[in-house]
Amino acid sequence: MANIHRPRRGSLAYSPRTRAKSPIPRYGSWPDYAGAPAVQGFAGYKVGMTHVIMVDDRKSSPTEGRDVMVPVTVVEVPPMRVAGVRAYSEDTYGKHALTEAWTTDLDEELSRRINVPKNHDTSAAILAIRDAIGAGKVAELYALTYTRPAELTGVPKKVPDLMEMRIAGGSLDEQIAYAEGILGKEIELTGNLEVGEYVDVTAVTTGKGTQGPVKRWGVQVRKRKHSRGGKKRHIGTLGPWNPHHIRWQVPQMGQMGYQQRTEFNKRILKIGTNGDDVTPAGGFLHYGLVRGPYVLIKGSVPGPNKRLIRIRPAIRQGEQTVRAPTINFVSTQSMQG
Repeated sequence: MANIHRPRRGSLAYSPRTRAKSPIPRYGSWPDYAGAPAVQGFAGYKVGMTHVIMVDDRKSSPTEGRDVMVPVTVVEVPPMRVAGVRAYSEDTYGKHALTEAWTTDLDEELSRRINVPKNHDTSAAILAIRDAIGAGKVAELYALTYTRPAELTGVPKKVPDLMEMRIAGGSLDEQIAYAEGILGKEIELTGNLEVGEYVDVTAVTTGKGTQGPVKRWGVQVRKRKHSRGGKKRHIGTLGPWNPHHIRWQVPQMGQMGYQQRTEFNKRILKIGTNGDDVTPAGGFLHYGLVRGPYVLIKGSVPGPNKRLIRIRPAIRQGEQTVRAPTINFVSTQSMQG
């Protein structure tokens, strides 16, 4: 008989498959950076997908130098605002929030998300962070940034999404000086990322609710002879007699989707300010018109339309040369059928 090789269905690396605690993704690590102090990363909202015609600039590709059609995801990226700066200390148990400084110039909508600090002395808080840096208590600095979805017509909410962005580059003294300069001001994608750069894209995937093992893990549907009583979509066994419990590796029903996922090494193909250049006739399905700044990311990204998308510089080893792509055409054909 043939030696049939059948790998298991459904990666156990993504277990446990529980619902994400928040639609705002969180990063546990950030790439190394040796330049001037800067905020690592940005955030936007997923619009939809289209395609572009560009010159294939991949080295040794069979179509190198020729026009190829590439699917792209459109992400609307309006400017974000810096609400505060947070200092972290580090010990044998990990990183801990030490102190923070907030600006007094905050949008009114932010009060819908958090209790905005009142009577906060920003100058004294910045001075306390500087003293902690001088005492060697600070390990890292993070900027507290928030989006402004009220400016977007495609995202039906006004409550901002608040998140931490790591400040990297230079010394801690240079970083706190940089943070003080951007406190309460807007930051844009063009100041952090550039066209042709490789990035990591993180979002919470589309939720599918409770699903059975066939759809959730890809197990085979039971054959007629083994499916007495019409139960064809059940698993054949819950495991051996010993160990005398159901192991976590056994595929069972449960939550599917609405989990944080990261796509590594996604290339930025275009950054624009005029949404009319990429908006199809009649607008994007389930989103509408792109009116503000946007970015085109090669390939697909997690999550449904209108979902918050976080972008950071690529953390894994990849192609280091930033090559500006040559885009000859962006499809604006109607998606209304």
